[in-house]
Amino acid sequence: MFRDKKVVVVMPAYNAAQTLQRTYDEVMAQAVVDRVIVVDDGSRDETVSIAKTLPHTTVYAHEKNLGYGANQKSCYKLALEAGADIVIMVHPDYQYTPKLIPAMVALIGNGLYHCVLGSRILGGYALKGGMPLWRFISNRFLTYVENILLGAGLSEYHTGYRAFSKEVIELLPLEANSDDFVFDNQVLAQIVWLGYTIAEISCPTNYFTEASSINLYRSIKYGFGCLYTALLFRLARMKIIKSALFSKQ
Repeated sequence: MFRDKKVVVVMPAYNAAQTLQRTYDEVMAQAVVDRVIVVDDGSRDETVSIAKTLPHTTVYAHEKNLGYGANQKSCYKLALEAGADIVIMVHPDYQYTPKLIPAMVALIGNGLYHCVLGSRILGGYALKGGMPLWRFISNRFLTYVENILLGAGLSEYHTGYRAFSKEVIELLPLEANSDDFVFDNQVLAQIVWLGYTIAEISCPTNYFTEASSINLYRSIKYGFGCLYTALLFRLARMKIIKSALFSKQ
């Protein structure tokens, strides 16, 4: 709880058995967290059984793998149903440290922002944390193009560490978004479209064997999806086209 606002952490999980407990322990060490929601997307390991042993945790399992975006749709739906005022998404692979949760919550709970990102680029943590060089270069290229088309000036659009206010989640047309990885990018573009300023804080990250990562093919697909989303945003802003992704004002 922060200033009478309920704080819920959501974890979109897929084969996270080796790191889930560690992530959860650090999340709950942050005094502001009221509830954890783990949504499993058809894992083939012990993710669900481990999640069910965690106190103060709601576990929801998809019967089959629906995709990263579909997982998040379930996460946010369940968080709102649980009465969340502030929602933090933390990947259960321990790539992002949960120790930043209080800072992210404070930025939203004090009414300063409705969305906060944990940026791997600010402070130079991406390469220090082991991000592959090809991934770093593609991150910088995509971010450069997206900043031009969206006009948001973010250090990166591709972090999986995010905090949202209830207000902004309720406004987002989440069901119109992809069920795949580009969901993340569409959400940020929609927040910019709605006129909100997105805050960023510097976030240390760790790349290791157990940390999740998409393969090269899906990375390329994601990259083109990001470019398409940004172009769609610009064309919709110029009133050249209409899009279900950017329908609300």
